[in-house]
Amino acid sequence: MDATAAGSAKGTPFSTLIRVASHEQHTEAETSTFMSDLLGGRLGVAAYTRYTEQLWFVYRALEEAAGTLEGDPIAGPFIRPELMRTAELERDLAHLRGPDWRTGLAPLPATAAYAERIAECARSWPPGYVAHHYTRYLGDLSGGQVIRDTAEKTWGFTRKGDGVRFYVFEEITNPAAFKRRYREQLDAVDADDLEKQRIIDECKRAFDFNGAVFRELGAEFPLSA
Repeated sequence: MDATAAGSAKGTPFSTLIRVASHEQHTEAETSTFMSDLLGGRLGVAAYTRYTEQLWFVYRALEEAAGTLEGDPIAGPFIRPELMRTAELERDLAHLRGPDWRTGLAPLPATAAYAERIAECARSWPPGYVAHHYTRYLGDLSGGQVIRDTAEKTWGFTRKGDGVRFYVFEEITNPAAFKRRYREQLDAVDADDLEKQRIIDECKRAFDFNGAVFRELGAEFPLSA
């Protein structure tokens, strides 16, 4: 019996199954060399800017698909305007790269693959889109705040201002309550055990994509010996 079937038999909430099953990949992403160096203040603002550029490609894929999924019985309930990040990312990039920020902007190969997988799920498998939605937005509301705090202290951005607006959810006044409701929506997903296992596997895949982006960023911004 797989993890989901076993968990269902015991009445384990789906949100808990997802969190537990993807814990290893989540930890690997959080403790990647690039992210450790970034959070440790050992990289310059150019590395932070490059990371923000990659986020723009990922969230554009997530949010361009949102409108087509609002009526979907599984993905639709997760489409929340207060989560949307593309406009904030564009404001940050204008601050970091200047008014012509789109000029020369390009995704890393891992980022392009990540964004394409999100778009593919949105087109052909909405439950898979939910897996990517979960791994990104709940992460932003949690660990993302550590990145914001580090960026403000390390590179002197105005608190919750331009450069870190991606991490500021102005319309979510109680992040803990919002995350609790989000997990309740996951628990209410109407899918059988096999489909839930596929969603869990896609969550793991999402973290693997994220880890691949970090590895390519780490290769681009190695610490000097």
